[in-house]
Amino acid sequence: MIETLISFALATSVLAISPGPDNIFVLTQSIANGKKYGLATVFGLISGCLVHTTLLAFGVSSIIAASETIFFIIKLFGAFYLLYLAYKVFKADASIVLLKDKTDHKTTKELFKQGFIMNVLNPKVTIFFLAFFPGFLFSDSLSKVIQFYILGFLFMFVSLLIFSSIAILAGTISSYIEKNKNIGIYLKWLQIIVFIGISCFILIS
Repeated sequence: MIETLISFALATSVLAISPGPDNIFVLTQSIANGKKYGLATVFGLISGCLVHTTLLAFGVSSIIAASETIFFIIKLFGAFYLLYLAYKVFKADASIVLLKDKTDHKTTKELFKQGFIMNVLNPKVTIFFLAFFPGFLFSDSLSKVIQFYILGFLFMFVSLLIFSSIAILAGTISSYIEKNKNIGIYLKWLQIIVFIGISCFILIS
């Protein structure tokens, strides 16, 4: 149980650190408007994860109760979807672009709302949760709904720590990115390795 949760937390950490639309958005807002605005964006994004966790917990739990075969198919879908994401990352440009001059100036309330809506209305997040979480169910006796919520809150907690660090250290991080152009390549391959690793874990679990 503990080993599975630690593996989940480590995988979440790498994915949260790797450049993507969410953490780049947090970074640019923090650089342009200040740490407070970056943190407002972070809390909005993380709050949206609760919606996806709830949909996953009750939807997939019902499927598991109805058919183990269907759940196995979901796990296969998850494994192959993560391999697809690894391929997408492989094909993508490794450079990290910070569009600081084009950042909109909004209030903290507006940024919280924007972050929340960005997350909730993004179908890719729902699909990612569906692919990522089922392979890390860790107990035969504990309710599947409770397990999904534990994974969801762990995902939110780890992401909150990393995204908040990005917001607080925005100036330092952006300077480091500008001075070390190869950082994107390292993060790109780290992300690919994690996606492939999680996919293999799901297939053999």
